[in-house]
Amino acid sequence: MTPAQQPEETPPFETPFAWIGGEERVKALVERFYDLMELEPGYGALRAAHGSTLDNARQRLFWFLCGWLGGPQHYTERFGHPRLKMRHMPQHSGGGSIGIAERDQWLACMNQAMVETGVDEDLRSRLNVSFFQTADWMRNRGE
Repeated sequence: MTPAQQPEETPPFETPFAWIGGEERVKALVERFYDLMELEPGYGALRAAHGSTLDNARQRLFWFLCGWLGGPQHYTERFGHPRLKMRHMPQHSGGGSIGIAERDQWLACMNQAMVETGVDEDLRSRLNVSFFQTADWMRNRGE
């Protein structure tokens, strides 16, 4: 059997939430993500899409990622189904225009945050695949 034919190795934890290290590690990841967005000029289009303050975005992404990774459902308990695409439409309160540049900057910023906060390399690779699929689906501006 060639490596491509072998079944994918079973993750070492039941959920990505457990693998990443729980709420404290998700919080550190989110904080670093938004800190990088404000500090790094290469994330300018991404930062511009977020409005004047990031406080609300920080909290909501933390709540969302906890549940999305298989942990506590903080976001859905507060707001119901995430309806990500609807909540990110430019005409929606807090939503912004998302094109290829914003998608790619979001992905790069999140990857950098995962590296800098010590997310396991295998988990980071898996999350990057899922993040790309979601981020590409979130685009609301064709280019």
